[in-house]
Amino acid sequence: MANPSNTPILEVTDLHVAVEGKEILKGVSLTVRPGEVHALMGRNGSGKSTLSAALMGHPRYQVTSGSVRYLGEDLLVLPVHERAKRGLFLCFQYPQALPGVGVASFLRQSVKAVRGDVGKEWRPLVKKNLEFLEVPQSFMTRYVNDGFSGGEKKRLEILQMLLLEPRLAILDETDSGLDIDALKVIAKGINHLRGPERAQLLITHYQRILDYVTPQFVHVLMDGRVVKSGGPELAKELELRGYEWLEKEPAAAS
Repeated sequence: MANPSNTPILEVTDLHVAVEGKEILKGVSLTVRPGEVHALMGRNGSGKSTLSAALMGHPRYQVTSGSVRYLGEDLLVLPVHERAKRGLFLCFQYPQALPGVGVASFLRQSVKAVRGDVGKEWRPLVKKNLEFLEVPQSFMTRYVNDGFSGGEKKRLEILQMLLLEPRLAILDETDSGLDIDALKVIAKGINHLRGPERAQLLITHYQRILDYVTPQFVHVLMDGRVVKSGGPELAKELELRGYEWLEKEPAAAS
């Protein structure tokens, strides 16, 4: 799908989202353009994962007002599978186990559903990405996330992302629970997909993954609203000072 470089990949405007009647997002606005990486930071319960779920169309998350445009198209009218086919991808914070579903079959069917059948390219494509993520070939014979360590689950998420090649990747706390070696591998995969026609929204609590994946923009979400935006230096300030100081800034609520 063609997309002029000046056209945003994602435009979120005054988005309000409720879960079981309780408003979680209270007017989020965010614009992501091609080639950009945005980090969304905030405490637990601030609404970060709610935003990712709403963007992907999870039925539990009800958009009550506002708009979301993806590549100029109204995203909110599209079913989940159409969002994926258009190049939207969510890397889950807590990937679910699928006992009995083989990794190889799961990945191939995912790619076929989104990109179409890649035919003879499939085996070399998988082999290349397994090696890149330092994952043994035996990984493909296991069941999806069944008995996987935290690091293995996140590697599978990133492997799927690399195979799908999304235009917009939403990474929901992909760094949570990882040791430093696994974190570096995950960051390598994220950086590998960066490019002038792609974008990424990296959701995280901590600054440490941003030592390896440098965003152009950092936004802080508090109580369902973006209260501050800046460059990568904002993440370092949050690491030093926490979030409490933002609650005391008069400008934070504006």
